[in-house]
Amino acid sequence: MRARLVTVTLGVAVSCVLGAAGCGGSGDSRRANPRPAAGCVSHLDKPNTYIGVYAQGFPPDTAALAQFQNLTGVRPNLITFYPRFGDGFDPNSICIAIQRGAIPVIQIDPVNIALQRIADGQSDAYLRYLADAVKTFGAPVVISFGHEMNGSWYSWGYGHTTPAVFVATWRHIVNVFRSLQVHNVTWLWTVNVINDTAHGRIPNPAPWWPGASYVNWVGIDGYYFKPSWTFASLFGPTITAVREVTGDPIIIAETGVAAGADQPAKIADLFSGVRTYRLLGLIWFDALGSEDWRIATPAAAAAFHKASISDKRSAK
Repeated sequence: MRARLVTVTLGVAVSCVLGAAGCGGSGDSRRANPRPAAGCVSHLDKPNTYIGVYAQGFPPDTAALAQFQNLTGVRPNLITFYPRFGDGFDPNSICIAIQRGAIPVIQIDPVNIALQRIADGQSDAYLRYLADAVKTFGAPVVISFGHEMNGSWYSWGYGHTTPAVFVATWRHIVNVFRSLQVHNVTWLWTVNVINDTAHGRIPNPAPWWPGASYVNWVGIDGYYFKPSWTFASLFGPTITAVREVTGDPIIIAETGVAAGADQPAKIADLFSGVRTYRLLGLIWFDALGSEDWRIATPAAAAAFHKASISDKRSAK
């Protein structure tokens, strides 16, 4: 279930934080064809294990990213962004991830948009703009659309938009990118853990599956809301459900443990579960949301560091 309170926007009226040539400090970034920011290196080593982070704010709070790295001793190789569908693509902001040695993970939220309109081609001008911008950017990016669609809290989700419409929309988006020969995208299909919540039952995500030819990675979002939860009880049923429709690599795309006495032990359990289930890795939500998910105590930071070192060793 979603742990964030707000959704940040991407690339509209954003200041030029990296000082790249031709970068303006305001205005709609869709007016010009974005170019890679100066010094934005596109050749990144493929890690054995992905350890990512979301630090609240856009552009990403570089101070928060630095604090996370300094506390944990871990340099994230994935950094997540949460733009809205229709936002401009600002290469300078995305380049913050690249310059820190990480791949951008762009989770696009279709807020207050009828997905059928996208599926019918009524947003193709924007999709072509976005596809061309990503292609021109050149560096590898991970893109997801309409994450946690099997939950009921978003307009594109369960009970608001049918799985058939979601699938048609997803396929249409991918097909537009393919028609423009965009080859630097890893498509991430992100679901919520199957669970019983205050929002009701979160169902098996299988009806929302777009098909093997439209997805590269599967993301699963889940948080340790209950002290009794372990990785197996939190993520296990959803991993099993995903494996019934695809053998694609799985990553924990959004997760956290609330600050408290049990945070170090739960962090160790999280990494252990990623190893046990042979997943790609995890992305930690290091921000304030429905709870404080940040790693702030020395014990939690030490646990994250120790677990990440073990994770890297076991992947070799």
